[in-house]
Amino acid sequence: MQLSVIILNYNVRYFLEQCVLSVQKALDGIDGEIIVIDNASSDDSCEMMKTKFPHIKLIENKDNLGFPKGNNIGVAQAKGEYICILNPDTVVAEDTFSKILNTKNWQLNTGIIGCILIDGAGNFLPESKRGVPTPWVAFTKIFGLYKISNYFGKYYAQHLSENESGKVDILVGAFMVMKRELYLKVGGFDENCFMYSDDIDLSYLVLKTGKSNYYFYETSVIHYKGESTVRDGTYMKRFREAMQFFYKKHFKKSWFFDVMMQVGSFVFSLLKKNQQKNEHRIIDEYVVFSRENLELNLSKKATYLSDFNQFENKSHKNIEIIFDTTTFSFAEIITFMQLNKGKNLSFKNYISGSNYLIGSNNSNDRGQIILL
Repeated sequence: MQLSVIILNYNVRYFLEQCVLSVQKALDGIDGEIIVIDNASSDDSCEMMKTKFPHIKLIENKDNLGFPKGNNIGVAQAKGEYICILNPDTVVAEDTFSKILNTKNWQLNTGIIGCILIDGAGNFLPESKRGVPTPWVAFTKIFGLYKISNYFGKYYAQHLSENESGKVDILVGAFMVMKRELYLKVGGFDENCFMYSDDIDLSYLVLKTGKSNYYFYETSVIHYKGESTVRDGTYMKRFREAMQFFYKKHFKKSWFFDVMMQVGSFVFSLLKKNQQKNEHRIIDEYVVFSRENLELNLSKKATYLSDFNQFENKSHKNIEIIFDTTTFSFAEIITFMQLNKGKNLSFKNYISGSNYLIGSNNSNDRGQIILL
């Protein structure tokens, strides 16, 4: 088997369904499998998987075991030569796996490969490529120095543009592809860390083997980032603990460093908490891309278009775009979002099999599901 896609889920039933639908399409023509691990969700995620995807392997944990252990459980049962660690609040393009698995990308020194991640509004997510957060690099991130000059830009690997492939130190755990043998060789995700620094740690462990991690710009994945994590007091506590875990594991201990990182990680996690919001936009009109007349019961009149080339946004109105995922590919949808970001537009996908709309307005938005 060539590829095992590992999806760890916790209470995001609708995002999980959309994710699995996209992965199934992306695995067409690839000898692959999907393994979903559920960390004791209280919603009907498991029931949905059993009903809609009975052929997909589902592992039901009795407790929330955290990101590292949950993924390690999935990888332990994987059969693929390659594995993809994938968040449930993502959408992959139909060409994502075929492009990344292309043999030209896998030289002897290749470690992990990541790709472009965009949020629900089509905006590039800078954490798609990062550098090792040494004390100095972390300092430039926490205090925003990376915004001033690329000299301070190592945290977000600003030596590469978003549309330029190349070596990077750290890749994000929302989407990473690597050989299963290498994952097992470095010990997988460190289960002593509950979450948040696990992808940094895994990427760093791979670098220490002498291999290189790569950012690959030729395919894109949607990551509805805000849906994964509620930035509450528990989030702040775990984020601080995670950063302290990474530094104690990989860097020389000193009292100055410990104090700086405790203050810095607290400030950073506080900023993250304050960033999260549920943005409720005023929608002036809808544009529905579909080749069928869908019964969506929208609050305002909708314009139906059957081709993306028919769309022209000449007004300053707030328009919500609705994509019918049964007639347009996820790759086409992702490309349209990237080309039309920041134009008073918001985007939702229509999932016909379960009759709902799903999306988010920015990377700090927890997302929106509209049941029809």
